[in-house]
Amino acid sequence: MNDTAGADPAGGGTLGPGAGASASGAGLPRRRRRRWTAGAGLGVAALLVVTAGAGWAVYVKLEGNITADEAAVAELARFERERPTALVEEARNILLIGSDSRSGNENGRYGRDPGTERSDTVILLHLPAGRGSATAVSLPRDLMVDVPGCLRGDGTRAEPVFTMFNQAFEQGGSACAIRTVEKLTGIRVDHHIVVDFHGFKEMVEAVDGVEVCLREPIDDKAAELKLPAGRVTLNGEQALGYVRARKSLGDGSDTHRMERQQRFLGALVNKVSGNDVLLNPAKLYPVLHAATSALTTDPKLASLRGLYELARGLRDIPTEHVQFLTAPREPYTKDANRDQLSQPAAEELFERLRRDAPVTVAQSTARSSATESESGAPPGNSDDMATEGDGKVTRNESGGQSEEAAEAASPAPTFSGNTAAEDACA
Repeated sequence: MNDTAGADPAGGGTLGPGAGASASGAGLPRRRRRRWTAGAGLGVAALLVVTAGAGWAVYVKLEGNITADEAAVAELARFERERPTALVEEARNILLIGSDSRSGNENGRYGRDPGTERSDTVILLHLPAGRGSATAVSLPRDLMVDVPGCLRGDGTRAEPVFTMFNQAFEQGGSACAIRTVEKLTGIRVDHHIVVDFHGFKEMVEAVDGVEVCLREPIDDKAAELKLPAGRVTLNGEQALGYVRARKSLGDGSDTHRMERQQRFLGALVNKVSGNDVLLNPAKLYPVLHAATSALTTDPKLASLRGLYELARGLRDIPTEHVQFLTAPREPYTKDANRDQLSQPAAEELFERLRRDAPVTVAQSTARSSATESESGAPPGNSDDMATEGDGKVTRNESGGQSEEAAEAASPAPTFSGNTAAEDACA
């Protein structure tokens, strides 16, 4: 499944002033203007930078910020025959990787550089063919998985091993993480994006901070984080500590940290989607500069055009249809400190993503929310599917596009999660 150069794989046309101008949502009913445009600013940028006095120079600078991950492409090509086949041509699956690299002056302050980097956060982002929603699935770092034999940074090849998921990125970088995810889920990964500590901070600073809601004060010396209860706007450094903190918040599990990360990403989506950012060149350029400087991507995304073509299909997604959930998991049978996929819930989720069938999330009464988890509330059921009081899986009656008839006969399950539209303080 190859994207044609100059075409819009996300469902739009080629890059041009008319296309970029429409990213503002002009002409849409007011209730539909609050869209998921965290990436759509790249579309508006095409118009802004070419009409500015130094437009071309700005465009070239932003373009040059992005790092293309050529090594991953070469490694994946070696194993093309074992990779899953995409079942729906226009759907896209993007692996978002948060790297804990300590290399470089900016990242070194967060710990000793061991010469390798691990994936602090991995999210599989599914964009359906119709681009009516976006589903972000967190993959636990402590999940026990089969990691294939991957090419190490020193040129040697590791043996296949059954180990924690975050070892895949440490062992063989993004290509190894992609191969591991594809083997685990059966889902073809079309694109990948890697962001490090410094890049994350810069993106938060570029939008003048992100508001979160805290049920209780936080005083975490390890994360250098001291915050009051209530609504708090986090700067870049505070935001990094907030999403990385583990032992001092909630029950200290990676589960609660993932929920906190999902809530934060939802808040970031809402902040960037505001027109005061997208339609204000003075605010938009720092966001674009921070975003592009932070990214290492597959070559097809390693340009403003590539990112724009992706973002174009996202701009009209209402925030209530931007969904976050964690892959259904439970304690690993041989070590309660590790995770394993909870079946059949995990396979049902992955199968729906493979077929581009609708996935619905809702807060579960059986589980604590991210804000509740920070006050020490215990986690709920292990299968990560929303349940009612009798423990039955909740079903919704919504149908999909090409799957509408089938879904009407077999209603889709509702997985436990949240959306970008939800207010954590409500």
